[in-house]
This record gives sequence, structure tokens and C-alpha cells, in this order.
Amino acid sequence: MAQITRREFLRDGVAAFTVSFAAPAFLSDLAVAQGARARNLVVVYLGGGNDALNTVIPYLDPFYFSRRPAIAVPAGQVLQIGSDAGRKALGLHPRLTGLQTIFNEGRLAIVQRTGYPNPSRSHFQGLDIWGTANPNSTAGLGWLGRYLDALPSPVDPLSGWNATRETPRALVARTVAVPAIPDARAYSLASPNSGVEAQNERLTATRIASHVPVDRPHLSFVNGTVGGAFATLDRVGSVNSYVPTATYPNNGFAQALRTVAASIVRGIGTRVFWTQTGGFDTHSGQGNTGGGPYATLMGTFGDGLLAFYTDLRNQGLLNDTLILQFSEFGRRISENGSQGTDHGAAGVMMAIGGAVRGGIYGNAASLDPNPANTTLENNGADVRYETDFRAVYSRVLDGWLGADSTAILGGNFRTGAPAII
Repeated sequence: MAQITRREFLRDGVAAFTVSFAAPAFLSDLAVAQGARARNLVVVYLGGGNDALNTVIPYLDPFYFSRRPAIAVPAGQVLQIGSDAGRKALGLHPRLTGLQTIFNEGRLAIVQRTGYPNPSRSHFQGLDIWGTANPNSTAGLGWLGRYLDALPSPVDPLSGWNATRETPRALVARTVAVPAIPDARAYSLASPNSGVEAQNERLTATRIASHVPVDRPHLSFVNGTVGGAFATLDRVGSVNSYVPTATYPNNGFAQALRTVAASIVRGIGTRVFWTQTGGFDTHSGQGNTGGGPYATLMGTFGDGLLAFYTDLRNQGLLNDTLILQFSEFGRRISENGSQGTDHGAAGVMMAIGGAVRGGIYGNAASLDPNPANTTLENNGADVRYETDFRAVYSRVLDGWLGADSTAILGGNFRTGAPAII
């Protein structure tokens, strides 16, 4: 597998820009992805390491309360969702009323204890492992990038859309690049002029980008990227006039989902979207109920997804959309001295959509720190993974995107894959 480092990108990619032409400002974030219009996959990444035990809560486990005296959510405030296969009663954080609504409609799948062997507790390495889908390599191509590389030609330059400023490892590909468009309103040709002069500037830049020198591959890549960018300006611009059918909260995460909904409704042609919201590195002052920093995080996450879900359902597009949520790791079982939690191991993944088989997948851990407890690791400090996250990826690739998961993931992870779709 190719190893792509940031140093190589800065050395080769930026150099290509300097020998090209004076690129407009928006190109500093931009590359072009190729793919085919079909079903939509919307990835939601919770940055910082989400506390899975305060998201999906084992509220009848006595060790949940004894090990978290200050941050445990009281059982009476938990939003009950039933029990897992092991008859462990579970519930959602009280600020996740939106997700409880989706769960009750049978369109939310919760996959407990997801992870991989010998988990990393580094934010950057952990995210890259989930991005490459290879715990032994954090510098290779991304699993979604490999998927985009495998799409047949002719391809659409907007098949991937990254709603953040930095392209995540998961979307790094060999032959394509994904545009970083955190704000569709800013995806335009930056010009001090207007009218005819601005149009002439765009035409001139397009002509320059049309030159693809075969003997200078980096310059060819940049010019091809620029050409694709100009070809997509008007399509992306059409997103700005979208009027949603649901009210989105006024925060960055919800507004990014609103833009994704607009792109889907407008038929922009994107196949894979990446969105994220951060702040989940809750080492202190986590809080435990309807107030506190963690409750705010849960509200941002759940309310944004409910608005997005409702909007797509109203538009008749929910059956064409799959939302996949993850975080780079879970957190320790016991709270620390600052009434927070430190970096842990297994976490929780969720899938939402019209084609999702809702329910609870996997078995919750017993939080008893007894050394004989096989559901924990690290001397009982962390939850041990039960479902390899790549098994969930394989289900998404095979069952939703119609791809060959074995080829893309570099191995067969279908065994044990939860039947979420």
C-alpha cells in the first residue's frame, strides 16, 4: 500500500502550485474527487474520543455508578431504549431525545464495543487508524479514498465532499482528491472585480488549467484539480439557495449537515460526505445530566442529526442516505480526579438511515473491575472491543456502496459484521 506523508504532500503538492499560476484563494482548501452518483454515505466523526458509556448508558450496572460517582447519569434521567442480546438494559443520554426518536422509528442502529486489538490512545494515530482501516499503518491511503479510486470512469469531480478544512486520512486517495468545502458560500472564484472582468478572469484561469503536461505529473495533478474545481462552481453554488424543510440548530455541525442535505436534494452528485463536531476530549468537568459540557456536546450531536434526518425524510431521500458515526476511541470507565474521563479503548458506532435495520448490536460490557471479567482490558480500566470497526466498514462497503470490501480493506472482515443494513 502506498505511504503518503504530510512532508511529501508539502514538498510535491505545494511546489506544483508555485510553478502553476496564481491560484484563487478558495483553492487553498480544494481538490477534486471522482466517483459516481448513487446512494449517499454521510460520515459523522465525533472528534476527541467520545465517552461511549455516557452516550449509551448501562444504567442498571452498579459499577457504572460506583466508578463514576460524579459524572454518571442518574438512572431516572436515562432515555431507555431496551436491552441488548445479553439482556443488559441500556439507554441514551438525556440530551439525545432526537436519537431516541429515530431509534423508536427503527432507523438507528447502535453497535456497541467497536474497536480493534491493541488500541492506540493517541488522537492523531487513532483517527488515522480508523482512516486507513489498518491498525498497523497510519500513513497509507484512506478506506474511503480507496473506494473512490475504485469507481469506474467517467467520474464526477464532486463524488466526495469534505465539510472540514483539513481532509481526513479516510478520504486520502491515490488518483483522486476530495474538495474541502466547509462553507459552500465561500466556494467561488475570489476576484477583486465583478461582472465581465470577473468572468474573463475565470475563463483565463480555466484555459491555463486545461494544460496537462505529461512530463510534470505534479503540475498535471494541480491543473486537473483546478479544472475540476471550475467545472463544479455553479453546482456547488446552487446549494446556497436551498430552503430546508426542518429547522437546523445555529451551530457549525448542524449547518454543515444542512449543506449536506442541500447537496443531496440538489443532486450535486456527491457520493461520500465527511462531517464532524469536536470537543469530546472530556478530561475534566464533564457533567452528568442535562447541564455541563458533555450534555452540550450531546445536544449538538443529537439535535443536528434529528434536523438532518427529518429534512431528508420530508424530501423523500432518507432511503438513499446512510449516516455512519464513530469516534477515535472510547474513554476510561472510572472518572478521574477532575470529574472527567481519560483516553480509553472500545467505543460505540451508530448508523442512521431509511434502509438501516435499527436496534442494539453487540453486548454491553460488565463494568466489574474483577480481573476475571473478559469484557474489560487494561486491568479492568477500559472496555474491551467486541466488534472490529472494519466489520462495520465492510457492511457499509458491501451492502450500501456496492463495493468489494475485501479488496478495499485488504482483508475479509465480513465475519461478525453487524447486519445494520
